[in-house]
Amino acid sequence: MDATTPGLLAPDVLDRADVRAALIEHDFAAVFTLIKKWGGLSQNRIASACQLTPGKVSTIISGTQRVTSFEVVCRIADGLRVPGGLLGLAPRPWEGEHTTAQQDQPETPGAWSGTEEIPWRPDATVDLAAHLTRSDLVMDRRDLTRALAGAAVTGAALLDSLEGWLVPAATVPGQRRPGRLGMREVEELETTARAFRQWDHQYGGGLRRKAVLGQLAEVCGALDDHQAPAVTARLYRVMAQLAGTAATMAWDSGLHRRAQDYYRLALRAAHAGGDVVFGANVLAGMARQMLYRDRADDALQLIHLAQEGARGVIGPRARAMLHTREAWAYAAQGRIAGFHRATAKAAEALADAGEDGDEPYWIAYFDEAELAGVTGGRLLDLARTDPRCHAAQAADEIRAALASRGAEAGRSHALDRIGLAECQFLAGDVQGAAAETVLAVQAARGTQSGRVRAQLGQLYPYTVGHSASRPVREARDSIRDLLSS
Repeated sequence: MDATTPGLLAPDVLDRADVRAALIEHDFAAVFTLIKKWGGLSQNRIASACQLTPGKVSTIISGTQRVTSFEVVCRIADGLRVPGGLLGLAPRPWEGEHTTAQQDQPETPGAWSGTEEIPWRPDATVDLAAHLTRSDLVMDRRDLTRALAGAAVTGAALLDSLEGWLVPAATVPGQRRPGRLGMREVEELETTARAFRQWDHQYGGGLRRKAVLGQLAEVCGALDDHQAPAVTARLYRVMAQLAGTAATMAWDSGLHRRAQDYYRLALRAAHAGGDVVFGANVLAGMARQMLYRDRADDALQLIHLAQEGARGVIGPRARAMLHTREAWAYAAQGRIAGFHRATAKAAEALADAGEDGDEPYWIAYFDEAELAGVTGGRLLDLARTDPRCHAAQAADEIRAALASRGAEAGRSHALDRIGLAECQFLAGDVQGAAAETVLAVQAARGTQSGRVRAQLGQLYPYTVGHSASRPVREARDSIRDLLSS
């Protein structure tokens, strides 16, 4: 078999956190086991693709034999079409052709090209919502696989399309049908949007994404009618809330391009409803997504766009949250002084916050515990390159977050636990890290968040190379069991 043989694995298999972690670690026992489970390949099919004997594959899976030959690693990469970067290899000869083929595939229905011009008018926002929800609600497995492979829009294509947020909303030319929605119905929709947002914040994942999209489609239908002005404004705000939740759910499920579609819709709906503060929050969400995609420059520009548009109207909690995203971007750029300056501004703004009722309900989560957790996470980012200077401080901040918010925090609690385990590995406390890893896995079992699983996948390599330590072996097995489930 040569490097031009068609690949056997669907893109969603290689996109799994557990598969990627095993590939990076050259843990081919786990690689072959996971490919059998998620790729549907038999041992004989794997053996044939990789030019190995079925007996050889069997001994690798059982752990009695390890793959140490560079030539065999290359055969596995080419036979299964695993990108070289995932195995520590140079790009394989077929990767350029594979990329071209992917680019030639038609876009997933409803996907954002980044270059399309949609006017910043309320009626255009309703049309966009209808298009997105209609295409998403009928998405089949094939469309979902293509959506998982879709890359997020970055750079000028992303930033230029959002400039309209700073311009007053255009007047709608006319409506089509009379509507009689009352404030009571709007309040019910607001309660539902709030419940969905709370569920996502606590548990993560995309299990209720279809329900959110169905509610979003209902709001879209109501806005397609001619409602009273006060009702219309509140409906746009409900649309913004639902679209923001749909965005985070899509992102948490690995649908990065689709998440941007819903973030864009949320920003336009907030703009149409005159909710400047929530619009700034949406831009902060888009910035966070860019930071996870290693696009710190884009993230910083998004935060500055949010700060510019909401200046003078944003409350202290939301202002503090924006400063933490700004600090995150500075940390990712290696600008340590900028990180500390922005973090100090966040603490100063949060000190000015009053009762939760003084600001929108959706920012009430941003308290001292959240600030400590976010700060600890950013210090952990810095500790990965300079553990001596930052690992202990990162651990202290994360412990402060854990002391203030328990398991009821769901996704945030799990991420704190994973972060603390990594801090201890970086600090050289292997036994403490192993114990914390077990707690992290327990916390992760209580959430469906893809981000939590991805972070666990990044923790996995720290457990490799300590086979003599039973606690570390057990910690490694617990991560593998969860990521394989």
